Amino acid sequence: MSVDLRDVERIFIEDVGVVFEKTGLPRMAGRMFGWLLISDPPYQSPAELADVLMASKGSISTTTRLLAQIGLVERYIIPGERHNHFRVSEDALRRTIEHGLEDEIKMFHQLAEEGLRLMKDEPSVRKEWLEQMRDRYVFLERAFPRLMERYDKRRAKMQLKLILKKK
Repeated sequence: MSVDLRDVERIFIEDVGVVFEKTGLPRMAGRMFGWLLISDPPYQSPAELADVLMASKGSISTTTRLLAQIGLVERYIIPGERHNHFRVSEDALRRTIEHGLEDEIKMFHQLAEEGLRLMKDEPSVRKEWLEQMRDRYVFLERAFPRLMERYDKRRAKMQLKLILKKK
């Protein structure tokens, strides 16, 4: 069984792989996530993933395990089928944002604090960039969870409107 992907789909899958790689995750994880975002049906077996992504069964196994551990994919069971399928988890999009931004915000905040400890006895001119960096990332650390909460509430309202509109 071979899936014929359109060029735009192949490009999208590779682009997601590159983005994942830039965030420190394996490119294959991004490629798999990219395919699961656009696949029809939205769940795929390991064999289907291997076929589409032109990857070994071992690579697919390792990658699905990683993506499941970080909460981006979940197992999907089809009654009567012997093997598992995988799909994008319900909160995957939230997790991609949190993985990238929250970790990065914390990392840069810690770097600023470390630099300020290193420069504690130096004139303030030498610490100015580090102080700005620390203050910016402290602000982001505090604001980010509230921002995500606001989005979740807004999204829930939009979904409710759609449901009521259909009735």
